[in-house]
Amino acid sequence: MMGQLGAPTGFVVAGSLFLFLNLSLDRGEFLEWGWRYPFYVAFAINVVALFARLRLVVTHEYTQLLDEDELEPISTIELISKQDYNIFLGAFAALASFALFHLVTVFPLSWVELHRTQPITDVLSVQVAGAFIGILATIASGRIADRIGRRTTLASMAVLIGIYSLFAPLLMGGGPIEQDLFILIGFGLLGLSYGQAAGAVTSNFERRYRYTGAALTTDFAWLFGAAFAPLVALGLSAKFGLIAVSAYLMSGALCTLLALRINRALASEE
Repeated sequence: MMGQLGAPTGFVVAGSLFLFLNLSLDRGEFLEWGWRYPFYVAFAINVVALFARLRLVVTHEYTQLLDEDELEPISTIELISKQDYNIFLGAFAALASFALFHLVTVFPLSWVELHRTQPITDVLSVQVAGAFIGILATIASGRIADRIGRRTTLASMAVLIGIYSLFAPLLMGGGPIEQDLFILIGFGLLGLSYGQAAGAVTSNFERRYRYTGAALTTDFAWLFGAAFAPLVALGLSAKFGLIAVSAYLMSGALCTLLALRINRALASEE
């Protein structure tokens, strides 16, 4: 779960910065130039992250594995041709977590901005608080997974996310208190689920494919689960109402449960 802490921690930084800019600038200044500033900050953070990743790769353990041919560069084409089913299962096993991430971060901001149910600064404040809940929940996910297993943890959280999705129209369609509860509860479920999303089926990869496979699986999970989630959710809610957001999140939970079920069946056959 340690690596997964980066997402809620990063959101604390991003949300706090946007909150500061919203409180410090008037609307014209924010729309003209203020919204760009956090992206420059993100660029600087990415430079630091790049050096951190490079330091990770050149550690003694990695060097030894390279020398022993236990770890070697693998082309994406070879990986997909030899381990396509594991990539597919890994991407969809994490679908509920990744979809939920953007539905409690980007979507509420868009919905509130369009319907003017409460000030954006209030929403950002609640989201920053929710991110701290997400950090604690991510840590807790590690303890839970140690007791009942990663796959069981992820499946249990998918069920809870499915139940949570049923209340999405009631909460987001209500007043500020209900919307705040949608965000806070969502961050709690997100931390418990996302904390184990990356490692659920990574062990299925053959050792020589595991490093590249884990990275590609995570990229596909972000693409399928999160990349289009805010736009899809907002578009569906505008056309069909918030019940469509509930169905969208429910579909992600069902995909996660189905992928984990198939993964267990394949593991039992080996």
